[in-house]
Amino acid sequence: QAPLEESGGGSVQTGGSLRLSCRPSGDSSNKCVGWFRQAPGGEREGVVNMDNSGSINYAPFVKGRFTMSRDSAKNTLWLQMSDLKPEDTAKYYCAALPRDSRYACNAYTIKFGLFGRGTQVAVSS
Repeated sequence: QAPLEESGGGSVQTGGSLRLSCRPSGDSSNKCVGWFRQAPGGEREGVVNMDNSGSINYAPFVKGRFTMSRDSAKNTLWLQMSDLKPEDTAKYYCAALPRDSRYACNAYTIKFGLFGRGTQVAVSS
């Protein structure tokens, strides 16, 4: 069983919106939670991260369009994606860096964390 489970992907047209969710949202044993994506034939690409203080950092290419949030009571992470573009088409993964990870917590390194099976997002023009 994957440590994290994503849902909420789908197909939308350019300019559309989707909201992804992830459970569990991670616990205090993680230094960092967030999302990365991977397009077919492409590299993993960090999208956004949240550290234990709640500070959130976005990759430049999603800043202003994507919003990450956390509902601790529901043990859920959310990624609200708006103004979607065809280049956002990818499989999106929820990820967590353990507290003892050698990586610092940022939107780039989140792609090196533990992750789920992913959820597909397709944006058509």
